[in-house]
Amino acid sequence: MQHLSMAANDSQRRHGLDLLAGISVAGIILPEAIAYAGLANMPPMAGIVAACIGLFVYGALGTSRFAIVAGTSSSAVVLLAALHSFIDSTHLLQLSSALVIVTGVMFLICAIFRLGRIAHFIARPVVRGLALGLAVTIVLRQFAKITGIYGAQSDVLPLSYELLRRVQEWNPYSLALGIATLMLLFLCKRWPRIPGPLLAMIGGVFLSTWFDLYSHHIAVVGDITVTEGLLALQLHIPMLLDDEWLRVTELSLALMLIIFAESYSSIRTTALQQGDAINVNRDLLALGIANLCCGLLNALPVGAGYSATVTNQVIGARSRLVGFSAAIYILITLWLLLKYVALIPEPVLAAIVIYAMQHALSFKPLQPYIRWRRDRLVVLVSVVAVIMLGVLDGLLVSVAFSMVLLVRGLAQPRISVLGRLQETHDYVPMDSHAEVHALANTLIIRPDEPLFFANADDMFGKALDILRQSRDIHTLILSLEESPNIDGTVMEALDQFSKDVRKHGCKLYLARLKLPVFTVLQCAQLPELRISVLNTGSVAAVVNTLSS
Repeated sequence: MQHLSMAANDSQRRHGLDLLAGISVAGIILPEAIAYAGLANMPPMAGIVAACIGLFVYGALGTSRFAIVAGTSSSAVVLLAALHSFIDSTHLLQLSSALVIVTGVMFLICAIFRLGRIAHFIARPVVRGLALGLAVTIVLRQFAKITGIYGAQSDVLPLSYELLRRVQEWNPYSLALGIATLMLLFLCKRWPRIPGPLLAMIGGVFLSTWFDLYSHHIAVVGDITVTEGLLALQLHIPMLLDDEWLRVTELSLALMLIIFAESYSSIRTTALQQGDAINVNRDLLALGIANLCCGLLNALPVGAGYSATVTNQVIGARSRLVGFSAAIYILITLWLLLKYVALIPEPVLAAIVIYAMQHALSFKPLQPYIRWRRDRLVVLVSVVAVIMLGVLDGLLVSVAFSMVLLVRGLAQPRISVLGRLQETHDYVPMDSHAEVHALANTLIIRPDEPLFFANADDMFGKALDILRQSRDIHTLILSLEESPNIDGTVMEALDQFSKDVRKHGCKLYLARLKLPVFTVLQCAQLPELRISVLNTGSVAAVVNTLSS
């Protein structure tokens, strides 16, 4: 009984700590939700409702105890860029709703078909480069708000030029307020449990109350009503034309990949640090339902933001109760203090967004690629593409560039000639050890890349060149250990290769065949590749069979 009582007390204590942690998380999420709504040119309530939905839904269905699912800066920027692609549209609110709804549906489809590995379709160097490029874009746009330059260009280079050209028009009062807010936020960073963004927001409200900010040309959020079609909880089904739905589907795919790449990175990072188990497909389901609900209520798209998730971990969250309680605190705050939220100065919100971008502005995540001398060009192209071309085009260019480099690398005809290592049963590349020797009248070659349609002809062509340059070769052993499967192009190339080997007066044997490769070759019954020359065993096993 005593042990049960102690366990119950310990559970109550953990829940109490999570309820307290929820206050800190709410203090961070509420200002950011309003700021990210402004980032997407959406009403403030779009960000607030998105935060509440994301926290409730993921708290009920998600698997990470640290993930804070709400609107994020990257998803807000991608949404804005997607909406701007509809140049002639006069119903952006419906388009925004459709984009988020289709994004949620795509998440649900991925969850149903258990496609949790879609996060790997965007290489990590691309994600790191995109994060830095997005951070530069977002920070520059928010800095324009701090200087009081509204309605400026949105792209990085034109905006930079415009800010420099109009430097004499910068509002010194707005600039001072933004800098002071940033100093407060970085000061509060020393104490993670103190919600710096909430303190900044409260300070901004006091300034709006006691000083005439309008006379100093400092903009505020403005009136917020619960009848904006958001808190009324009225389901909204967008009515679009067929070509608009097609365009929405294309853009939603990019939005989903960005959200999931960011969310997966945040969830996985905290899970690995704490040794927690996560279920990616279940998280896909949670993100899908959350975004579907957000779309139906005209809210922002949601994902697990890195800064909020890591902050939740730092303040000592123990369960998903933190997210639940944070959502409840946000709703209570709105109920009691909604009129004061409208008094938040825009430079304060801009400073909060810039502060939230500090992790993404760091070059630290890019340093390993420079040190390893791997994927440096991919990172550079990703950063430059987002800055020069914008968010959506930059994403497409970055992913396409990484895929081109991948195919280019795989298409290289790299082949190793194998020999026997001393008197062992190991067969390794001839140039790897001094003790390796070739077998008499036998050539053993191994493609060092998986065989597929882009490299098959070149790979077998190089193998034939090696065979022609060798003397007194009666047997050729081809080790396909690097190829888990083969396509139709490889089958045709392999068939022709086997005929060329026979014309050269050699007998061809295949070793280290994976089961799918062995099965398809067995069914194909190619003239020169009968079952007697197909082997799933090692090179040594084939050599022993031939010598016996």
